[in-house]
Amino acid sequence: MDPGVTLLQKDRLLLFAGPCVVEGRDITLRIAERLKEITAKRPITFVFKASFDKANRTSKDSFRGHDEALKILEEVRTKVGVPVNTDVHESGQVAAVAQAVDTLQIPALLCRQTDLLLAAGATGKPVLLKKGQFMAPEDMRHAVAKVKEGGAGGRESEVFLCERGTSFGYQNLVVDFRSLPIMRTFAPVVFDGTHSVQRPAAKGDRSGGDREMIPHLVRAAAAVGIDGLFLECHENPDKALCDGPNQLRLDDLAALLDTVTALRSHAP
Repeated sequence: MDPGVTLLQKDRLLLFAGPCVVEGRDITLRIAERLKEITAKRPITFVFKASFDKANRTSKDSFRGHDEALKILEEVRTKVGVPVNTDVHESGQVAAVAQAVDTLQIPALLCRQTDLLLAAGATGKPVLLKKGQFMAPEDMRHAVAKVKEGGAGGRESEVFLCERGTSFGYQNLVVDFRSLPIMRTFAPVVFDGTHSVQRPAAKGDRSGGDREMIPHLVRAAAAVGIDGLFLECHENPDKALCDGPNQLRLDDLAALLDTVTALRSHAP
């Protein structure tokens, strides 16, 4: 991605989409190609998303990612020709990961980790900062400031806040849609329609989810007003190696995007 190009463009929806994790080369490239085809026909700025390492799984035996994940993501950049996003979990890995991708993602559970946020900001790359499931929306302004204060060479990183639900009792998340206009007062906001329907550790050794609720929450967010969407998508979510219950079927994406772009034209 050209470092001089901003991801946030007037009259275009910013979309982070892709599988939860890099499962392998062929399937990753195949999904990326399909997503590029779908988004190219619509007023959407597309960034491919896949985790190179799922370091925060419920069980130590859960699938964490492909051994060559970063090389595969680099191949998505060059062969498919789209910007790529992945998450980082430790400050020491940020610089190396930033060489392979165009944008960095901070997981919700790590949104207060000062060293990690400063390291992400120091790369100068755009940062997708997920709101913690335990955080008040107005308190995320401090996390945004940490990323921007880490900016190198006088250049502040472009920071996007991502709403992905708030813990509501055990093994459940609920979206307070007031968070969207609150956070938009100090940063562009991306709504995560797939992790918002996740049920953490609901299956004992892994997370569950309510996939059928994704379109309802996404439509609501679009009507309230958002700058972008985050959607984990898979060819066959029931066979996905990670977070299948809360991933959207690729076949259902185009119609949902058409609805969202129409709703956004009337939103604040």
